[in-house]
Amino acid sequence: MSELTLFKGGVPAHLRALEDDETTNTLAGGELGQRRISIKGGVFREMIGSKEYRTSEERAMGVIIIKAAPSVHRQYFEGAYVEGQNAAPTCWSSNSQTPDASVPEDQRQAPKCMDCPQNIKGSGQGESRACGYRQRIAVLLEGEVEKREVYQVILPPTSVFGDGEKGKLPLQAYAKHLKAHRTPIAGVVTEMRFDTASPTPKLVFKPVRPITEEELDVVRAMRDSVEAEEAVKLTVAPAKPAAALFDTPVAKPIAKPIAKPIAKPAPVVVEEVEEEAPPPKKVEAKKPEAATSSLESLVDGWDDE
Repeated sequence: MSELTLFKGGVPAHLRALEDDETTNTLAGGELGQRRISIKGGVFREMIGSKEYRTSEERAMGVIIIKAAPSVHRQYFEGAYVEGQNAAPTCWSSNSQTPDASVPEDQRQAPKCMDCPQNIKGSGQGESRACGYRQRIAVLLEGEVEKREVYQVILPPTSVFGDGEKGKLPLQAYAKHLKAHRTPIAGVVTEMRFDTASPTPKLVFKPVRPITEEELDVVRAMRDSVEAEEAVKLTVAPAKPAAALFDTPVAKPIAKPIAKPIAKPAPVVVEEVEEEAPPPKKVEAKKPEAATSSLESLVDGWDDE
């Protein structure tokens, strides 16, 4: 049996009780991290924690959106972006109204987001705001729904706000479009597609088909799961102390014993010149590294409007 055949369709039902067994976690070094889909570089990248394990050359991906954060959140990063460095934000807000209680007092940019200097147009690059909006959603992948694997997607503001156009709607306009047709967003397979007209990674959304009865069973089971809750929650890891940035601790110099002087007969007196001690070498820190026939007819009719 090949590896592709082994993992196709996910873990068999009779083995699911063993999925999160202690032995595997011990040998694998504990938890691998949250599953998520990154759109960095205009490419769909499937991640587990910080590790990228699969990419897609396609410009579109089919998903079922099962949950969304109750509001957009905001994050402000001080300083320039450094490729590959997962720096913690300086200030952040889960409700986009006030800084979270977990933000250190000396890092808060303002008591209210609306009054914040980082919320002024032009405070970021170009005409953007330094403190950016983001929307977290939890999705299941079309074709892999039976695996019950929840993925987090973090959307930039261009993928969330705006009017868009038919078949190419940002998330909020897409949700309003479905609501006008009395269709729940979790009841359809949604196509997420990169907008090739955008200079930065931007996703647009459209419905593809109603979900099947089998998919509906999974959606009902997973939309209120711990995995879905975690996917839409804003969590900020605390900044590591400076010492933790080193891969290995810096060894302290070992003091050498002072040798006792040996008496010498009639030494010749020579003027000693004290040599200048070389400057200590600097140690540079390494950078851390979706069903019903009515829904089917509804979706078919959307393109006629």
